[in-house]
Amino acid sequence: MAEIIVHDGDLPADVSFGTQVAVDTETMGLNLTRDRLCLVQLSAGDGVCHLVRIQPDRPAPVLCTLMADTTVLKLFHFGRFDIAIMLRRLGVLAQPVYCTKLASKLCRTNSDAHGLSALCKLMLGVDMSKQQQTSDWGAETLSQEQLEYAASDVLYLHALKAQFDALLAREGRTALAEACFAFLPHRAALDVAGWSETDIFAHS
Repeated sequence: MAEIIVHDGDLPADVSFGTQVAVDTETMGLNLTRDRLCLVQLSAGDGVCHLVRIQPDRPAPVLCTLMADTTVLKLFHFGRFDIAIMLRRLGVLAQPVYCTKLASKLCRTNSDAHGLSALCKLMLGVDMSKQQQTSDWGAETLSQEQLEYAASDVLYLHALKAQFDALLAREGRTALAEACFAFLPHRAALDVAGWSETDIFAHS
């Protein structure tokens, strides 16, 4: 079982995640302009998960410094939303980044199963429960089931990245993936700026 450490408002200054940190968020919904960022989960892939409860109208300078640290790669699954909600709420653009969902879509073209739970089952043999996905993340007290669910979203991203790196190299798509990852923070910034439903690369 993972070790789960909960922090109120921000990360402690003495927490280190090395050169790669898995990141996820929990919110009150999926509307960037309406819904509140409630929780940020982080793990170094070592079985330990740090959960930061984000307080309304309170900055999180240590967390923001980590997100902006160009020497630390941030691992996401569907990073577009997580990056955008942190930019809107905390004012920080996370980079550099790696997204396991993008990686899956680029190298697993034989399948349309790119959700995190499906990937963990297929590639790591890990069963993940999504029962708490739509629970109340703004509650004053989070249940143990909520904490365990939140932790599970970051505990396996390092292992998935290792497998995707090998698949991307095998299919000759590493450079293409790296270009997509480099653009992802800018795609998230476009979402926040109002172009979430518009493909600016389309002809019309």
